[in-house]
Amino acid sequence: MTAVLGAVPEHPGPPPVARLAIAPSRGIPRRIDGAWWPHSADLVAELPELLAALPFDWPRITHATVNGPMWSALPGHTLVAGHVVRLRRTAERPGPHTICLVSPGNGRWDLLVLPPDTPEPEAVRILAAAAAGADDLAPA
Repeated sequence: MTAVLGAVPEHPGPPPVARLAIAPSRGIPRRIDGAWWPHSADLVAELPELLAALPFDWPRITHATVNGPMWSALPGHTLVAGHVVRLRRTAERPGPHTICLVSPGNGRWDLLVLPPDTPEPEAVRILAAAAAGADDLAPA
């Protein structure tokens, strides 16, 4: 057996971590259930990371509706972890950027979406407020 000398194969870096904060459950519905700060405006690329980071008690998400013009082109659906997620955009609805995640028969969850270019101090403040259960997650 001959050892091969040369360059060490490059080890791929870890995948990006979902920048997500979920508000604590109060037992009553809330308007915004948390905040998400994606790394890019490509929902198809960002969605698998988001869905993988959701709490275990949130069942399989089958629909995602985004509000706001920041997202790049969306197909009608995408495959995430072996199942289809239907995608929809409502760019004309007034209000902040949001994503509504739906699990038929189980519920829906609405997350405030921070644009990827949000300055880090502002994004960290909003994510912390969401994790603490604040009702007002508006940017400063």
